[in-house]
Amino acid sequence: MLLPLLQVIFLGALLLYLAKWRGSMRRRNIKSWDQLLCQLRTDWSAHTVADHLLWNEGLTATHHDIWDKVNGPFGLWVMHQNARVLLEMADYAAKHASPDNPVDPLLLESIRTDAMQIRLCVLMAIAQYAVSSATAGVRVNAWRAAETYVLMAARLTRIMQEHAALQLPSFVAAM
Repeated sequence: MLLPLLQVIFLGALLLYLAKWRGSMRRRNIKSWDQLLCQLRTDWSAHTVADHLLWNEGLTATHHDIWDKVNGPFGLWVMHQNARVLLEMADYAAKHASPDNPVDPLLLESIRTDAMQIRLCVLMAIAQYAVSSATAGVRVNAWRAAETYVLMAARLTRIMQEHAALQLPSFVAAM
């Protein structure tokens, strides 16, 4: 008697989740560029991290420096949220590119991979930070997330230079 009831409850919860997921995908697909740009969190900026990583190519940056420049768990969470938005921006660019000048599929795939790697590194760093404060493992994950975030932003900037040069200044200002 209890097993069929649990199955019905589980099936109902699964169907509700799938309906919500489909609705969120539909809303995601109809967003404009300006709506995506407004979703970027601007209360934290990657400029200090980007300068440090790009000029030194990440070789002389210590994990402690990156942790301070990222602004700890707050900056990590902003990177986590912005990675999702940057992923949506890459999808938007691919969807709205002209047929005679398509977006490089390998570049899009690298952006998608970077976004997922950032989100994973950030979640691991925040979980480790909750357990053991800012240990070496937390800082390594923060460094990986920051480096990948900067590279992903650079790749998206390259796409925008080729396909949406008029919208590039607003994107760079938001980053």
